[in-house]
Amino acid sequence: MKKFCALVVIVMTILILHACKKPDSEIDQIQNPTPAEVVIPAWVATSIVGEMPHPDENPLTLEGIELGRALFYEKKLSANNDMSCASCHSQEFSFSDSAQFSVGVEGELGGRQAMSIVNLAWDELFFWDGRAFSLEDQAFGPVVNPVELNETWPNVVAKLQADTNYPPLFERAFGTTTIDSVLVTSAIAQFERTLVSFDSDFDRFSYGNETDVLNEEEMLGFDLFFGEAECVHCHAGPLLNDPTFRNNGLDDTFADLGYGAITGNSSDDGKFKVSTLRNVAESSPYMHDGRFETLEEVIEHYNSGVIGDSPNLDPEMEHFAEGLDLTDEEKAALVAFLKTLSDDHFLSKEEFSDPN
Repeated sequence: MKKFCALVVIVMTILILHACKKPDSEIDQIQNPTPAEVVIPAWVATSIVGEMPHPDENPLTLEGIELGRALFYEKKLSANNDMSCASCHSQEFSFSDSAQFSVGVEGELGGRQAMSIVNLAWDELFFWDGRAFSLEDQAFGPVVNPVELNETWPNVVAKLQADTNYPPLFERAFGTTTIDSVLVTSAIAQFERTLVSFDSDFDRFSYGNETDVLNEEEMLGFDLFFGEAECVHCHAGPLLNDPTFRNNGLDDTFADLGYGAITGNSSDDGKFKVSTLRNVAESSPYMHDGRFETLEEVIEHYNSGVIGDSPNLDPEMEHFAEGLDLTDEEKAALVAFLKTLSDDHFLSKEEFSDPN
């Protein structure tokens, strides 16, 4: 009789465990999110830029990217539930802001122009002053910034946890329904790594051997960019940027110390991150403080407006202090060439848009 009772207990235990067991497909979905790979042109991967890097602790997955996209557009990240990352980083403006300074949840203006989010997977330092060391690190800041989203992470987590849509998404992406700020920023960073742009007329001409894609004026601008105008010294390679921080001769005194405020070295005062020129025609205004509204103004700065005695002036800028003496035709050609860096597919790709 005792053996029979023991057998019944074992059988009942097995049945209960089987009833509670999730289907294998669901377990795989939770414990093994689907690896994802962002397709980039072969000429990027084989260049000095190389394959897209990402941290081992936050690999790209389809589920993580899907969650990150939802969170990028999620207004619960703000104190008034009315703003999101996308409020200041709009796809049509190459994920930047068309305003000189973005407006935060309390109506205050930020102090710098919102940078474009494009090809940032290859960057190592973020923000104009380089204060963040990864995309994950960068995503923490705007939420708690009093001039931006002005929220606390505990409040954000509580709002997301209470939203019935999010716990399942976090479970699929990270294997847990318990939400925290690290998982939120990890997902956003995954989505931002997918924001790659390498499909412009410039790419088709330079790397796709489509020799007739640029017209005569754009070709003149191309030659000037890589030649007499010397833009390529700071905007080179497939990323069309530079991993350093430079003072490009905007001011003789600094209201904003830029990189110097982060490093504490006076020799870095007035230096700011060199931004990409990809989709530059869509990401106005320009410079860290958005002082230039047009590409024409930017070109004129380098043609005749660089302040030669600006402290810590970048060596690449010293010869600009004497002016380039470009003709009106040449300046117009440079503008025409810069417009060939626009990637219409990137600017309208549905996978980058608001999922709601």
